[in-house]
Amino acid sequence: MKYFFYVLGILILTLGISLTIQSNLGTSPFDALLVGLAKNIGLTVGSWEIIISSLLIGCDSLLKRDKPEILGLVTAFVTGVGIDMWLFLFHNTITPNLWFSQAICFGIGLVVIGLGTAMYLQTNFVPIPIDRLTLTIQELARTSLFFSRTFIYLVFLILALALNGPIGIGTLLTVCLGGLILDWFMPFTKKMVGCVLY
Repeated sequence: MKYFFYVLGILILTLGISLTIQSNLGTSPFDALLVGLAKNIGLTVGSWEIIISSLLIGCDSLLKRDKPEILGLVTAFVTGVGIDMWLFLFHNTITPNLWFSQAICFGIGLVVIGLGTAMYLQTNFVPIPIDRLTLTIQELARTSLFFSRTFIYLVFLILALALNGPIGIGTLLTVCLGGLILDWFMPFTKKMVGCVLY
């Protein structure tokens, strides 16, 4: 049952990511990089999720001077497949053109990302590689979680801008509100998952 909630959480998370991409208002710096790579080099957004996540696992391994967290590839793979599945389904069905419909699409996406992330984190399975790298940088640099996450986001933002990824007002909102929405959903998902698992 634990793995059911894990996969369900990631499918909900990727639904939210896909909605923010379809809104055309901007995505998180990481997702903007994935879209930029897909546009400029080819392959799908989900394929780049798997490739970049693999590189992040490698970076994390080098920084910690430890074996790579191979199970992180499972999370990356499920996330990549989920993004591609939702984008394929939404390709011709959800294409908002007016600003208010874009805002609704983005807002729903942002909330759904928070719900999906909270749900998959409650299973205590392997985290998404970007989350693991954030914790490693925080530990090695002896700094705050906010600083290490901001540093990583800044690197991805620069790369996404260079690749003409979807950077916009949505990017700013994702960075500012993403953590708050996640915090709001954590107690709810803890109670929901806990009732079933324990």
